[in-house]
Amino acid sequence: MGDDGAGDSRVRNDFGGTAHGPVIQAEVIEGGVHIQTERPATPVPRQVPTASGQFVDREPVMAAINGWVGDGGGVAVLSGLPGVGKSAAVRKWAQEERGRFPGGEFYVDFAELRAQAGGDVSAGVIRCLRALGVEDCYLHGTLGELTAMLRTRTADKRVLMVLDDVTEPAQVRALVPGAPDSVVLATSQAVLGELVGAAHLMPVEPLAPEHGLQLLRRLCGEERIAAAEEGAAERIVASCGGLPVALEVAAARLVMHPRLPVAALADELADDRRRLDALRRGRERTVSAVFGVAYAGLPEDVALLYRLLGLYPGRRWDAETAAAAAGTEAAAAAERLDVLESASLVTVAADGRYEFHDLVRLHAREQAAQDVCEDERTAVVRRTVDHLLTRAAQADLAVMGRRMRIGTYVDRLDETDRTTAFGSREEALDWLDVWRGELLSAQQAAAGHAWHRQVAELAEALTALFLNRRYLNDWVKSGDLGARHAAADGNPAAEARLRALLSRPLMDRDELRRARKELDTAVQRADASGHTLLRASVREFSGRYWDRCDPARAITTYEEAMTYYRAAGDARGIAIGLYFMGCAQHAAGRTDEAHTTLQDAHARFLAIDDRRMGARALAALGGVRRDLGRGEEAVAALEEAVRMLRERGAVHYEAQVCETLAELAEERGDRARWRRYVTRAWEIYEAGGGPRAVELRRRLAEADGMDPAQGGEEAGG
Repeated sequence: MGDDGAGDSRVRNDFGGTAHGPVIQAEVIEGGVHIQTERPATPVPRQVPTASGQFVDREPVMAAINGWVGDGGGVAVLSGLPGVGKSAAVRKWAQEERGRFPGGEFYVDFAELRAQAGGDVSAGVIRCLRALGVEDCYLHGTLGELTAMLRTRTADKRVLMVLDDVTEPAQVRALVPGAPDSVVLATSQAVLGELVGAAHLMPVEPLAPEHGLQLLRRLCGEERIAAAEEGAAERIVASCGGLPVALEVAAARLVMHPRLPVAALADELADDRRRLDALRRGRERTVSAVFGVAYAGLPEDVALLYRLLGLYPGRRWDAETAAAAAGTEAAAAAERLDVLESASLVTVAADGRYEFHDLVRLHAREQAAQDVCEDERTAVVRRTVDHLLTRAAQADLAVMGRRMRIGTYVDRLDETDRTTAFGSREEALDWLDVWRGELLSAQQAAAGHAWHRQVAELAEALTALFLNRRYLNDWVKSGDLGARHAAADGNPAAEARLRALLSRPLMDRDELRRARKELDTAVQRADASGHTLLRASVREFSGRYWDRCDPARAITTYEEAMTYYRAAGDARGIAIGLYFMGCAQHAAGRTDEAHTTLQDAHARFLAIDDRRMGARALAALGGVRRDLGRGEEAVAALEEAVRMLRERGAVHYEAQVCETLAELAEERGDRARWRRYVTRAWEIYEAGGGPRAVELRRRLAEADGMDPAQGGEEAGG
């Protein structure tokens, strides 16, 4: 179906949770109504990962940050080679200053965003807004609008913004908070000279030899290094080029092999360095020798997994995904990952998944290119893509229930996969959210191999996430890619489905011309497929477009959709079509027809126990009755709709109905009811970060003769 993409009346695309806004206590006393508000308990974001346990020779960097920050704020960019310790320094500083930022500590990893969304700046802004409690229904708009929202939401309290691995100034500028004493710390391999004057530029140099030796002692133990042959430890430090990441790998080899002489490791590194080309880029020296020696010391089954993970298309994985890549059991993969972690060749991220340092990933990929034949490299990627598609299918099924799907990815699940993968709809949604970057990377990898079916099915499965948590830019990229590969696969039904779905984020981004083009193509492809329910669905999507542009044409389009829904015998589709058609009739001024149509839609929704959509139909019916001059009936319908929407947790729609009820109360001069409904709508918008909260707060304050800037802490009158 077109509405929320769900074909199961038990599945809801709702907004909000158990607490939907500030606590309001109102009492009539002499002098008027006093309102005391308490903001919802949104946790203060504390997102910056903890620093590494070992930390040397960065006191000058820390002192420089402290000296620059002082009692004020601003932007600083730490630049330097990969693996030199920029991120560690920033994380260490944030850890020591925890509590200094009452508005929160935010973290955006642009390397991760580049892997899943092409480095999209909006994705970083949206991530911060979500952490501030802004609900997904408000997170669409231009980058400028999102940035303005972020600055508004961070205007009251000092915050810390840590931006890792930025590559362009726009990524920094878009994430400058609103409070003037806030601090932005960015790391970059480039100097970003374009920010001169707007940011403090701080180069981070490789460790000096004495400090590299100090780190090695801490990692291996003072006694181990003291007992080594003279000069051996210094040679190890020199081979690591002053990069902490390389020193950690070298130290891990000594720790894992306590009988290995320090001098022997130094000789191994020297031999490997002579064997390798001495690649240089400015002051950068290759540290492949360090990783090469660590790799050579791995058991063969662990070394094989290391190579194969170098081919993994995403950035993070779990044991099951590693097992799929290697074609082995999850328990065996977990044991081998433990060895790689002990060797400091993989690390465990904050979310519990594994990841490579960027330099280590490059080394693993080089080993795979040398030691794994092309057919097996392709097979590794294929197994990974198929595994992630299976997991996405499980999540899609848990989130969207029996909705119409063109791809067969859910049909291919066995009974165990269908029933045991996720405990709840929210758990499945959260999984899709966490793994979004990996799924998008898998889709890109499948596209690179021209695996058309997998590309299209991943796009369709991801809509379970996008319809509920609206990553609009990702949705457009994924949907467009899926539609093009469905076309290349000669699958007009899949192409039609994906192009129709693609119209949703395009309309949210106000790209109406492109949305219409996608919908016109979708209708053509759906008709060519002969799929009756699909022909209805794409016309329903088209009707949603015409609602924005031409209500009269929307009515005709919904009538066409209804013809196919009836032919398919789809009860919910018929109810949905009637609902949208009734709204279009109302917009076109055909009020009596709209009343009849919406009554029918409301009854049909209740008959299939879809009370959420039944409430929306009842709310629309209330608006029609208002225009027909049936005021009391309108209020009764709207109040019942509010009750039903609150019961289903659909507070976003409840807020809209409350505003309509407030208008009706104002028309009747009922100030008490007006205040009650405006206050309730404000509660919901305020809790969810909706922009309307500011306007409603202003109206409440003005009604009480207050300065709106006081924020409604107490309103009299």
